[in-house]
Amino acid sequence: MPQNLDAVAVRAWCRLALDALGRAREEIDSINVYPVADGDTGTNLYLTVESASQAVDAAFTGHEPALPSLAETVRAMAHGALLGARGNSGTILSQLLRGMAQVIGGADDEAREADHAGHAGGTVLERALRQAAESAYQAVAHPVEGTVLTVATAAARAATGTAGDCGTVARAAYEGACTALAATPGQLAVLGRAGVVDAGGRGLVAVLGALVAALAGETVAPRGAESPHSRVAAVDCEESPGDEGGPAFEVIYLLEADDAAVARLRTRLDRLGDSLVVVGGDGLWNVHVHVDDAGAAVEAGVEAGRPHRIRITHFGVGDAHTTAQPPRERAQRAIVAVVPGEGLAGLYAEAGATTVPARVGEPPASGELVDAIRRAHAREVVLLPNDAELRHTAAAAAEQARTEGVRVALIPTRSAVQGIAALAVHEPDRRFDEDVVAMTSAAGATRYGELAVAERQSWTMAGICQTGDMLGLIDGDVAVIGSEVARTAVSVLDRMLSAGGEMVTLVLGESVPDTVAELLEKHVREAYLAVDTVVYRGGRQAALMLIGVE
Repeated sequence: MPQNLDAVAVRAWCRLALDALGRAREEIDSINVYPVADGDTGTNLYLTVESASQAVDAAFTGHEPALPSLAETVRAMAHGALLGARGNSGTILSQLLRGMAQVIGGADDEAREADHAGHAGGTVLERALRQAAESAYQAVAHPVEGTVLTVATAAARAATGTAGDCGTVARAAYEGACTALAATPGQLAVLGRAGVVDAGGRGLVAVLGALVAALAGETVAPRGAESPHSRVAAVDCEESPGDEGGPAFEVIYLLEADDAAVARLRTRLDRLGDSLVVVGGDGLWNVHVHVDDAGAAVEAGVEAGRPHRIRITHFGVGDAHTTAQPPRERAQRAIVAVVPGEGLAGLYAEAGATTVPARVGEPPASGELVDAIRRAHAREVVLLPNDAELRHTAAAAAEQARTEGVRVALIPTRSAVQGIAALAVHEPDRRFDEDVVAMTSAAGATRYGELAVAERQSWTMAGICQTGDMLGLIDGDVAVIGSEVARTAVSVLDRMLSAGGEMVTLVLGESVPDTVAELLEKHVREAYLAVDTVVYRGGRQAALMLIGVE
């Protein structure tokens, strides 16, 4: 069966790319030496793709129960990347995705035919990859070989003339990108001396590998930090741009302006600094530049149009979100937690935590976690994601906060009840490492369960469930299928307590009556004499029921 690109495949691509960058983020950060050795390329690429993925998810949500068209999906992907682009490589990646969207979601006969059919074939993907590389080169004021631009061009060339479906074209592009990436140390002196490949190019290889996986269902082997694709022997190269020093500030902002104003802005910013990348179009642009005079770069944007989401970073210092007010004193330590439900948010806040709401179907972005860490305003922060699906998001947020001078420890809590257990042993006066170890141990010693309603017929570990069935999950897997809340909860509790336990924590959703809590407390009291039970109300936006056994 032909492997062609449709809306579902684009969504899968975004999610797989986000997962791949999450796994490779630290490796990519560690090899980031060009254009500035600030160790954030992997994090910036992750945040950019995260924004693209969320925009695609929103497009699907907006069309339910139908699906968005292919054109709508790729445009959402490109627009999300534009809004969330971070750093030099993230900004270039957003333009690569925009270039692809211009072809796949374009107005020519082949693109219209593809959108009408609901999928694009191999020739459309070839053209999309070629347009992506060309538009990225045009967005960079002074393109340099041995960078992500070189890798993107090699991918497009390798795909050109490939006979076959999208899966075949994507595989050819991926292989071409891998070959080009391995050659980057010989093209850029700073890479050769450091013995690494280009970090942005390494990220693009991960994104193209995700495209292969989305189309062909293949698992593309990750390029590990110790493989020759990331670290190489130092080589001798000719001198190249970026080898010596550079401006003190990175300035990024979104800009609403017309094409003529942006053309003038490019000229002005090019005189002010380097690493200039301006991407976007149709009235909305993302501007990235390295300068010594950050105020002048922002002023140029004001004269061109309406800049917003202005971000100024002083290299080596962290964020320069400066204000005229003197900085308030930082607390020594704080807890930041992702919490489902207003009731639990209140409970965590009473314990001194800064909370981030987890809305049903809308997991928080890493930017929200970073904002919460900033609000906590502490030198040391313990981060509790309380969801296994947030591990990469939380890791990216922690890394971003560390660049701003905050010491962050991420405890991989998978449920809010594990977070409650961690909070219970938190002692702010203890040494940071000791506190983190104690909280991690408490969380790890807490098994977690959940009650949920099946949204559709599906195979589970406990058998086939039907729409509307009550599902009892233990440690993330379906263990019980029932028809009624109380009985299903009792079955889940009995299974969890069969391995022992000292304390049961129940968090009830808004729709669960108090009589259910009373029944469960009575059951535990009578069947498990040495086990205590504590009950909390999750409130609105909470899960139907969370169960913890310590």
